[in-house]
Amino acid sequence: MNATSDTTADAGNGGSFDPQQAANLLDQTTMKARRQLEPSPPWLLAIRAVAVLGVLGAVWLSVRGQHPYQGPTASIIPVVIAFVILNFAATVGWRRHATAGVTGRTRFTPAEVAILTATWVLVIVVLIGIAAAGVNFKLHPTTVLIVPGAAYAILMAIRADWRRFAVGAGVTIVGIVGLFANAAGSWLVGGVGLCLVLLGAAASVLWQRRSLAAAHGDGRS
Repeated sequence: MNATSDTTADAGNGGSFDPQQAANLLDQTTMKARRQLEPSPPWLLAIRAVAVLGVLGAVWLSVRGQHPYQGPTASIIPVVIAFVILNFAATVGWRRHATAGVTGRTRFTPAEVAILTATWVLVIVVLIGIAAAGVNFKLHPTTVLIVPGAAYAILMAIRADWRRFAVGAGVTIVGIVGLFANAAGSWLVGGVGLCLVLLGAAASVLWQRRSLAAAHGDGRS
């Protein structure tokens, strides 16, 4: 606010503030606003990519020698739970900070939140039900990614948000590819696949930023 007042005062007093400076200020403000409205900035996506690779890779190392496959050992389960909680907290915390005071399609609607939550709950309930019924079903860990990833991709397609649509589609593909590995190997598929999806999203955000900066630069030249 002070910067705006000062520049306005300078312009009114015959200062050096000119249309070019006004255009530069507008460009800087626009780019800053766009960055603040990004639900996940590149650095956070990159950290999540490395973290998910590390956590799921650690699980894979703990189960790869199991014959028959019995699942993650008790020592690794707290690590997975801690990662899920921290990842959720970081993502939600950043999104609330970035979209504070913002309305419209930038935020998820209550219906969209309900749909995404329901897909995760539905998958978990179905898998627990199958196990409780004693059905001979060899669970692959990446199975849980398919339905939520597809639901997210569909919602993003409806929004015409193609970058996040690609993320949802990527998660779905990782879930499907994991079905072709053995139960232990699907942990590695999940770790590598999700890491690549998140790094791809980070690269896409950086590319969009540079394209925007180049466009503004051309417009001022």
